[in-house]
Amino acid sequence: MTTSLADHLRSLPDEALAALLQLRPDLVLPVPADISALAVRAQSRVSVARALDGLDQFTLQILDGARLTRDPADGTTSVDAVLAVAAVPVQGADPAAVRAALNRLRALFLLYGPEHALRVVPGVDEVSSPYPAGLGRPALDLDPAAAALCADPARLRRTVLAAPPAARAILDRLAAGPPVGTLPPKALDAPPVEDPANPGSGSPVRWLVENALLVPISDTDAGSGGTAVELPREIGLLLRRDSGPLGPMQPLPPALGTAALREPKAVDSAGAGQAMEVVRQAETVLEALAADPPPVLRSGGLGVRDLRRIARGVGLDEPTTALVLEVVYAAGLAGEVDLTGSTTTRAGADQQVLPTAGYEAWRAGTLARRWEQLARAWLAMTRQPGLIGQRDERDRLITVLSPELERAGTPTARRGLLGVLAGLDPGTAPGPDEVLALLAWRSPRRSRGRETAQREVLAEAARIGLTGLGAITAYGRLLLTDSTAAEDRSAAGTDDPLGVRLGADESGEASAAVRALDGLLPAPVDHFLLQADLSLVVPGPPEPTLAAELEALADPESAGGASVYRVTATSLRRALDAGYAAEDLHALFQRRSRTPVPQGLTYLVDDVARKHGGLRVGSAGAYLRSDDEALLAEVVADRRLSTMSLRRLAPTVLATPFQVGRLLTMLREAGYAPVPEDATGAVVLTRTKVRRAPARAPVGNRVGDPLAAPKLTTPRVLGIVEQMRRGDAAARAARRAPDPVRGAAGRAGGSATPAHAHTQALAVLQQAIRDKTPVWVGYVDAHGATTSRLVRPVSIGGGYLRAEDERTEMLHTFALHRITAAVLDA
Repeated sequence: MTTSLADHLRSLPDEALAALLQLRPDLVLPVPADISALAVRAQSRVSVARALDGLDQFTLQILDGARLTRDPADGTTSVDAVLAVAAVPVQGADPAAVRAALNRLRALFLLYGPEHALRVVPGVDEVSSPYPAGLGRPALDLDPAAAALCADPARLRRTVLAAPPAARAILDRLAAGPPVGTLPPKALDAPPVEDPANPGSGSPVRWLVENALLVPISDTDAGSGGTAVELPREIGLLLRRDSGPLGPMQPLPPALGTAALREPKAVDSAGAGQAMEVVRQAETVLEALAADPPPVLRSGGLGVRDLRRIARGVGLDEPTTALVLEVVYAAGLAGEVDLTGSTTTRAGADQQVLPTAGYEAWRAGTLARRWEQLARAWLAMTRQPGLIGQRDERDRLITVLSPELERAGTPTARRGLLGVLAGLDPGTAPGPDEVLALLAWRSPRRSRGRETAQREVLAEAARIGLTGLGAITAYGRLLLTDSTAAEDRSAAGTDDPLGVRLGADESGEASAAVRALDGLLPAPVDHFLLQADLSLVVPGPPEPTLAAELEALADPESAGGASVYRVTATSLRRALDAGYAAEDLHALFQRRSRTPVPQGLTYLVDDVARKHGGLRVGSAGAYLRSDDEALLAEVVADRRLSTMSLRRLAPTVLATPFQVGRLLTMLREAGYAPVPEDATGAVVLTRTKVRRAPARAPVGNRVGDPLAAPKLTTPRVLGIVEQMRRGDAAARAARRAPDPVRGAAGRAGGSATPAHAHTQALAVLQQAIRDKTPVWVGYVDAHGATTSRLVRPVSIGGGYLRAEDERTEMLHTFALHRITAAVLDA
């Protein structure tokens, strides 16, 4: 007897249904109304495809074995039939491995039913190849001549052995799968056997067709143009006699034959060095955005010239700069700002990309916390930086930060690749080809056709610092585990709605990944080493306060484990402009330097400070005054300042029609050291006010893969099962519900009077109260409408029935004189 999937699911205990929902949580989005709806969804193309995507190559081969061995009469197969084609003596799989794969398929309900009558859910055939295991259709379904040939095994073997070498090569290629091929036009018009006088004139395909070893099929079946042929299943099985019906079986993932074994400490040290570098690169790129914000194209993203300019300014190649831009944007450290002052972005509006308000807070954090925010953003962002520079389907160039980089499956691909590395022993550094082979075995459906993107992910992971020397780092392994755990907590509803707090766990302490990376990075330093050539050597990452001071008073020359800065007259003038006095600079150098302050630096500070403020700028447009009349005369005579149209208002005052900012810039470019003053003559020394884009939540805070199904806790899934059971009972009972007007006798075909039906209904209700069983009640409401309800009677008295509604679990009161029928729920 044929059993549907819905009936099979109904027969299962609650624990088995709960296990199914936990393995395939997409089935509860939304929660099915009843078991029948669950069965329909479990067989749908989308849900089946999602389940198949998570299966390894061997399990998919076993599923093909089940499809291949189905009985044409009733569509069932058996465990023994699958074992017969999978656990063959030559190159077959271990029977225990085959049974384990079958159990997994049955747990996912891609197969269901008893072991002797397994059924494949219809959705598998819809989303899988129409040729199970790469074998063609049976000869009986293709061509009578081929069927007759295949019905005689001895004749079939003789015909195959008689095939010319070129024809046999075609047979072997089609037998390996797929079993169809397309021929050029008129390929079957050539003679089947080659003419010795005309080499190359014979057609091996025509020979195969004429001998019924290949069957021409329509173009629609082949899925492509030209003349199509198909190899019948029986012939393919004959040609696979050495490898087995399912082809070479691979129950275990491919071995890492050439994987290098690195020292784990060396891997972590190399990764930590790259983590420091990517943080420095991110800060450098963000400072470049602040100094010269690039405009946003009207189609979205940054222009090619702007990317090239930023890359040249920060000293990075364009691919690395593009990756860093994408990561800092995903981390919420950069964003668009409307030039009109609006904080909302509009399509086609004039916008620029600037660091956001969260940039200062990020820069003030420790090096490990800053890296973690970048790494989490890279893991979670749904963008593929490797597409930058390519062209889209409209032949338009894909630029950095453009919408065309969105790829919803990218987070899954990153986690899958890093999961392959994390599953290996610490220090194991397989090559890219080996990593891709492992991933192709673990999830062949997801990996097919994505080799280029996967190689890009491996390269990006190395640039981010998650891997070192080709192996995943210890802190990278911890970050991947923590991100997965945070995703589970968020999906289960036990975490905050934004996901994990970056760099901290629930207690506010640093995460395990941050603590591990902190132990590898050099400790932040609060000092530098002053050299006689006025260079500053910082022997480690500077603490935030020291970094801010260095930014004000020195120019960077090189970065790395020990960064080098240089003090110049320009940098000192910048510090004085920011509000430092000469005494402050002397004290700072004395306090921060672990080496004696060179005398030349002391002289330079005093000399720059003495000149600083010798000129004072106000607005006229702008004015320029000085107590040194000779200095003003020099300025007036300076030809580099002729465009400013300076004119003398008094022996100590000059005026210009241009604004204060332009006058200050021109004077400084000419080598002078002016300072601005206000209307009272007081010197105005302030830091430059930086523009920032509105704050944005980093992508790394939004825990979860957009394509991933939710994780379900056991109590929640058991509640869903109970809800579906009730819906199933209500749907089943609704089909048996009595006619609320005619009553129970009318339902049975009798002709009971309303009074007699009412008396029968009261008796049924009293019996239901004694037995505490549910009952269907026919009822006429105050508007004269008739309805039926499945209730559990509690008591009868005072002319009313009090009963609990089975569907809503609420207590209702019914007037007895309005009850027309009552039938026990069978």
